[in-house]
Amino acid sequence: MLTYPNIDPVAFSLGPLDVHWYGLMYLAAFGSAYFLATWRARQADNDWTPQQVSDLIFYGAMGVILGGRCGYVLFYNFPQFLEDPLWLLRVWEGGMSFHGGLLGVLVAIAIFCRIHNRSFFQVSDFGAPFVPLGLMFGRIGNFIGGELWGRMADPESVPWAMVFPRAGDIARHPSQLYQAALEGFLLFVILWFYSSRPRPQKAVSAMFLIGYGVFRTFAEFFREPDAHIGFDLFGWMSRGQMLSIPMIVFGIILLIWAYRGGEKKA
Repeated sequence: MLTYPNIDPVAFSLGPLDVHWYGLMYLAAFGSAYFLATWRARQADNDWTPQQVSDLIFYGAMGVILGGRCGYVLFYNFPQFLEDPLWLLRVWEGGMSFHGGLLGVLVAIAIFCRIHNRSFFQVSDFGAPFVPLGLMFGRIGNFIGGELWGRMADPESVPWAMVFPRAGDIARHPSQLYQAALEGFLLFVILWFYSSRPRPQKAVSAMFLIGYGVFRTFAEFFREPDAHIGFDLFGWMSRGQMLSIPMIVFGIILLIWAYRGGEKKA
């Protein structure tokens, strides 16, 4: 069994201002997306301008933050919102949802397309490969914060199991790191190389939906469900899995549509 590093969630302080690791992870997420998008935009066969890349990252960041917060409230703790509507605005108390952030980004892309006169899937195909690294940084932030820990694990069969300070004295899977590796790094590698060659429009977006949905559904088997929710669907499926399975289904439909639609390569 490994010892949880118990890192101080405050990375450093600037006078009265505490800078948290979780905030730095968000900064790393958006920074990596901007760097990768700028690099891709410089390719000879790409017609993205630096201003368009900057605008897309800004719109995406707003979608992640606003959608992530609203999604958490809607999908994971709606009763508390009904009791206290202002809780929606108290983001410092924690609570963000990937699936809500995804919906927020889709809205942001739609607005971006309307302003810059681009097609929706042209933009989503361009941006999809940059998302997983941001997810990786976010899960690392969860690990540093000692939150969203895994289910109980036998230290003899899982020697990397850890005891998280806020989760009692039980050894658990470091599921945050599983998700960082699968939904983050591995999905990034897959999408980066898949999108490095011309693909039918919609195909890269479809691969993101399928890849994330599969990896998230798998990782949820090692993650402890939210205490106030527990399991859905006959007591064996988590809320994260319930929200990820439709992504897989829609991604498969979108991928078939892309390859059978005869649309131009993107």
